[in-house]
Amino acid sequence: MKSSLLDLIRSELRASFERLSSAAMEAHAAATDPGSKAESKYDTRNLEASYLATGQARQVEELAEAIRIFETMTLPEFHGDDPIDAGCLVEAAISGETQGFLLAPAAGGLEVKHQGMEITVLTPASALYQKILGLRVGDSLEHPALTVMRVA
Repeated sequence: MKSSLLDLIRSELRASFERLSSAAMEAHAAATDPGSKAESKYDTRNLEASYLATGQARQVEELAEAIRIFETMTLPEFHGDDPIDAGCLVEAAISGETQGFLLAPAAGGLEVKHQGMEITVLTPASALYQKILGLRVGDSLEHPALTVMRVA
């Protein structure tokens, strides 16, 4: 199950990379186009295009790094009685609904639908990652109201 989940995440990351790379190239072209030169001191189109191009270039770099990480990543096997740790796939009940989480080093916030379940990638920068780290099946949190149902 985890290998097909990794394949899905890799595919999503590559697709996002292609879309964002194209958008970043268009933003760069707009920022450097002689036709977008300011017509007055109040005309900020060129400056705005430059900020957009810079931000998108940074996102492209982050996606490239996430792809590199996921290309070489293997996920360890966890069993029902193991504590939640990096590489763990967690199934949790949140407000009566089942949600999946993958604890990974990159691509935080990425959501994929895998085998009928919505799975969100959490990174160590996430508060939820830090809160569920070390929990076991049956353990609960109050904020957010969450119960660990399965660890894989």
